[in-house]
Amino acid sequence: MEKETKVLSPSMLVIKRFTRNRLAVIGAVIIVAMFIFSFLGGVISPYGETEVFRTTEITYKDYAGVKHNEDYIYTQKEGANLSALVKADMILAINKGDDSFTSGGKSYNLIKLGEDFYEVAELTEVAEVISIKGIVSVTQKGDTNITDEFTAAFTEADAAGNTTFRVNEKTYYISKDGRKSTVSETNALATASKLLFNTFAEDTKLSFEFKTQAELAMVTEQTSFVADKKTYQVELNKENNSAVFKADEKEYASASRFNVRAINNGVFLTVPFKKAVEEAIASEQKKFDYTEEDGTTETYEVTQKNGEYIIKNKKEVQVNATYQAPSKAHWMGTDGNGMDMLTRLMYGGRISLMIGFIVVIFEIILGVIVGGLSGYFGGWVDSICMRIVDIFNCIPSMPLYIILGAIMDFLKIDPSVRIYLLCVILAVLSWPQVARMVRGQILSLREQEFMIATEATGIRTSRRIFKHLIPNVIPQLIVIATMGLGNVILQEAALSFLGLGVKFPYASWGNIINAVNDIYIMTKYLFVWVPAGILILLTVLGFNFVGDGLRDAFDPKMKR
Repeated sequence: MEKETKVLSPSMLVIKRFTRNRLAVIGAVIIVAMFIFSFLGGVISPYGETEVFRTTEITYKDYAGVKHNEDYIYTQKEGANLSALVKADMILAINKGDDSFTSGGKSYNLIKLGEDFYEVAELTEVAEVISIKGIVSVTQKGDTNITDEFTAAFTEADAAGNTTFRVNEKTYYISKDGRKSTVSETNALATASKLLFNTFAEDTKLSFEFKTQAELAMVTEQTSFVADKKTYQVELNKENNSAVFKADEKEYASASRFNVRAINNGVFLTVPFKKAVEEAIASEQKKFDYTEEDGTTETYEVTQKNGEYIIKNKKEVQVNATYQAPSKAHWMGTDGNGMDMLTRLMYGGRISLMIGFIVVIFEIILGVIVGGLSGYFGGWVDSICMRIVDIFNCIPSMPLYIILGAIMDFLKIDPSVRIYLLCVILAVLSWPQVARMVRGQILSLREQEFMIATEATGIRTSRRIFKHLIPNVIPQLIVIATMGLGNVILQEAALSFLGLGVKFPYASWGNIINAVNDIYIMTKYLFVWVPAGILILLTVLGFNFVGDGLRDAFDPKMKR
């Protein structure tokens, strides 16, 4: 009885050899898994590639700055026209302790009304007073009427050692020379003080008379004063050297040494808020609550920086959900832009695999054309083709990538277009290796008997090359392409990591790793970059395993 022998076809023989290689099978499984993960996973993912997730956070933002005022505030009387030079000379006179100064050819008197409170005035002599053993003799000068009230006020001020006194809302200045005193009527032109005035109503403007009389009331600790023909009540706080002024039992204005200003433009700080800030600073509170007029209460934080107090208000703000740890909503967490990491890895796999296949297809086509022509025709055609190959081999790839990347950045190339330009660049610099391999194989095959037969039968040249020669090179091309896919993915990952490859908002495994740009994020948020690195590693290993398996399967020396 004859025994039948089963003969396998060449393709089935290659498959049988391939499946015997366990590493090759593992590589094929890895590649299939990567395709399913990248292309099917992106479809079933509930999130988009560029979808940004936001969350609510409680944060303290700079709201106001507070500084204890140490500069003189210069206030001119209505109608007075004093130059900036007068102000500078006045400050110089205050620092020297002088009671008069000259500026611009004019003389001015500097009257100290209180601590850090001065009046710039012109004096007009109205009387001369001689005091002998308690007897006061007043001699009138000018048109001022000397009344008993004037004499009594002078006597009281002189006994107290004061240099000023007021009668009928006029201020008089006393200049002593032994027993002789000269009384002058002051014509106030400006004041210099370190107090800052604030109004309770945003559109209220304080007059020169109000500021002067208000500060005089604080100096003399009066409970009320008259200004602009209106009476104001004074609520004095000696500890903070501040006061609140009321008109008709309603808060009108305040004065203090604290300069409370809004940090952001367009924010109006009310006087009650400024008072609350001053009280918090005076009591050394780190936080305080303030209730607005509409009844809402906000918490403020007090910090000190470079000798200045910073008031921060607590706000609930919508921010990107960056670097969130893995959770039920986001299985692999979120990245630095608040995007779902798992979804970005899926879409990134699409880009990385797509670039790998496009580049390999282009380099195979170019390599086959140039290598086939060079190997078949030989002679001058071979010389020209190989010199072209040598030229491309001499091009330094990394500097070229950097230059082209800078050009695309300057021209602001669309990220989607940039992906295909990257494919072209990688293919143009990779095809010479394929061309050399194809040339070598064809140089060997063209002297075979089957090629002599094609020439004898008169088959045209193009058909001889692409119908009879190239198919015999396909096994080697398959191996080169498979192993080259892994190299292209690594190249894309390296370029994207350097910022020269795929750009945001598109994802690739390389630019996902590139997003980790400092050591803190790299060490604290491993879930952001480690998965992308593992996927690159597995994919490249998979293609290498498959390439090795195909190389062994196509080898005729392998055991059947």
